[in-house]
Amino acid sequence: MTAVQDTTAPVRETHAPVRDRSEAAPAASERAARLEAALGDPLDPDNPHGYLALLRADEARELPAATEALLAEAGLGAEFVPYDLGGRLTDLEELTRVLRPLFRRDLALGYGFGITSLFAACAVWTAGDEPQRRALAAHLLNGGRVTIVHREVAHANAILRNEVEARPRPDGGWVLNGHKDVVINAHRAEAFVMYARTAREDGPRSHSVLLLGPEPPASGEVRRLGRVEMPGMRGAHFSGLEFADVAAEPEALVGEVGEGVSLALRSFQISHCLIPGVVLAGVDSVLRQAVRAAVENRPDGLPARRWQKVLAGVFADLLACDSMAVTGLRAMSLLPEDAYLLAAAVKYTMPDLLREDLEELATVLGARGYDRGPLYGGFQKLVRDLPVAGLGHAGTAVCQAVLVPQLPALARTAWFRTPEPPAGLFQPGAPLPPFDHRRLAHSGTDDLLTATLVGAATRLARGRSGYADGSPHAVLAGLSQTFVAELRVLRARCAALSAPVGGTGFDAQACALADRYALVLAAAAVLGVWEGQAGSGSFLEEPAWAVLALSRIARRLGAVVPDLPDGVVGSVLGEVLGRCREGRSLDLYGTALAG
Repeated sequence: MTAVQDTTAPVRETHAPVRDRSEAAPAASERAARLEAALGDPLDPDNPHGYLALLRADEARELPAATEALLAEAGLGAEFVPYDLGGRLTDLEELTRVLRPLFRRDLALGYGFGITSLFAACAVWTAGDEPQRRALAAHLLNGGRVTIVHREVAHANAILRNEVEARPRPDGGWVLNGHKDVVINAHRAEAFVMYARTAREDGPRSHSVLLLGPEPPASGEVRRLGRVEMPGMRGAHFSGLEFADVAAEPEALVGEVGEGVSLALRSFQISHCLIPGVVLAGVDSVLRQAVRAAVENRPDGLPARRWQKVLAGVFADLLACDSMAVTGLRAMSLLPEDAYLLAAAVKYTMPDLLREDLEELATVLGARGYDRGPLYGGFQKLVRDLPVAGLGHAGTAVCQAVLVPQLPALARTAWFRTPEPPAGLFQPGAPLPPFDHRRLAHSGTDDLLTATLVGAATRLARGRSGYADGSPHAVLAGLSQTFVAELRVLRARCAALSAPVGGTGFDAQACALADRYALVLAAAAVLGVWEGQAGSGSFLEEPAWAVLALSRIARRLGAVVPDLPDGVVGSVLGEVLGRCREGRSLDLYGTALAG
């Protein structure tokens, strides 16, 4: 790594150990359980890591020092380092499970403490040479931080505005000049992964990736600018950075010159699935708050009838979102060359679903939604935090730019032709091959989930004669055909799309088709996970949650949806109430929680 001035902490000079993948890492469920136990009961007012302490820290616009110290002692930074470089990262589904206890409590803490280091490091894990990978791994394993300096994206938020230019030197190195207005952890990161402009003209070869730090620069100055207060994630520290004639050595280059855009498309797949996958845990907490409010002072322990369908529906949405996120995360281990479109669709679809869920839960919470105490104060905090956590307009636009150009080719060559992916794609928690960042691609002609949709609908249709009319299985079979019919319409309409004038920008029709396509993929993920639970004996094996989830997705498409079979809402409601009573998570895993 080349140099950047370190104004915060000394760096220990070590090399990351190289480990054989055959050595077993502690199970993710065990690591998540240890972190959950260490963070303790979030409702305990005396818990230094509980909601009261976290909300007070948010009000003070700072991260809770006691909880940061706990996370450092637990070595959370090792979760972001590949296992063969001495860390604990073996696959992304495991990482998501480990991080959910943290994000269930506070998004700003999850970002501010370290997940940003992973997003920065992904480019190095993907295309860095061995010295770069080992040096950065050692830095993170020693408790250091690295942050990401994005390239400028048109019409984006403050995080994606402005950029740094890298001019070549005769010796093969670079001179860096420019600034970024908003960079998370800029005040205390000792190293930076920078998407710097290395060509004057725009285009796919306009930017390169440089790895700077943690040693001081040979010349020039890195200036940490003043803090920028954000409307959400108020505890996380955002500030500006200015680079004035900073020298970067030739070995700072990650990958090849001009490979920055390509590397972003490859490595950002991880954040596209990981961010929704961990943020979902925050909505889990709000649903738990809404259940608490709905059953308060109810002698029978049941919510009023007007809230039952809302609570069951949001729970079904969370399971649908988790199905999509976990499928995308598993795809990057099982089928990394074909995960590109799926990852973009996850990030494109889930923010809207989760925002709509919060709006529904606000009706249940009522005046409690404005409470600032530990029981219900997390609701308003999450509403503020979500857009800053990458689930706002800019993130959606980036994913839209990935999906829309692919629609005509998918319609002409992939839909109804791609073979189904392996069943293991839809089995949360099942063993995965080791994840290798270097296998990620940003192309591919197959469409994994539409093949699953068609296959599942066919299998349900074959068995439909054995189901009574109006039964959950029969309704599920009908709903699956609704989405297959939608895919046929999409195939005709997307095949007729023309390329955008000048090669940039998309018309409203193309964007609307991308919206509908992503919802079809969400439905496919639900069907895939539901089928994958056959024989498990769990609640997820039953069709009720899938029927409710698909009916809600179908309504978002404007499709005609049959009446829900008797018992569907009651079954899903019973599960969410039972999990809340038993202290289990409201995701696909149903894991035990502290408190």
